Amino acid sequence: MKETAPRLTVQILQALHAVEDGLEVALEPLGLSLAKLNVLSRLADAGEPLPLGTLADRCACVRSNITQLVDRLEADKLVVRSDDPHDRRSVRAELTAEGRSRQAAGLQALDKAEAEWTARIPRRHQEAFFEALQALRDEA
Repeated sequence: MKETAPRLTVQILQALHAVEDGLEVALEPLGLSLAKLNVLSRLADAGEPLPLGTLADRCACVRSNITQLVDRLEADKLVVRSDDPHDRRSVRAELTAEGRSRQAAGLQALDKAEAEWTARIPRRHQEAFFEALQALRDEA
């Protein structure tokens, strides 16, 4: 029986999974995952403690996921929880000094991993590749 080549959609998804797996591997020595780095980055971008609900919105995930991520980050001493002075029912997450350091190291690890996988794309095809990705994002 003749084997057919995977459909383009399947190839795109396989490529995305391979890139995601590579990024996770790059973060692993730092004790981070893409999800953890996303939370640390949102807190770093904010420049101040954020209520968990706001953090969930900025990370585009549900509050229960943020609670679990913040639990793990707090256990790793990368964030601390504090009461919100404006709303006694709310808890905020705040980066620790180690959290800031690990977030910066995580971004550097992602930059290095990105440089490695983009180097696999021949230079003459890179611009077209990035334009195609932009077109896909624009349609979404």
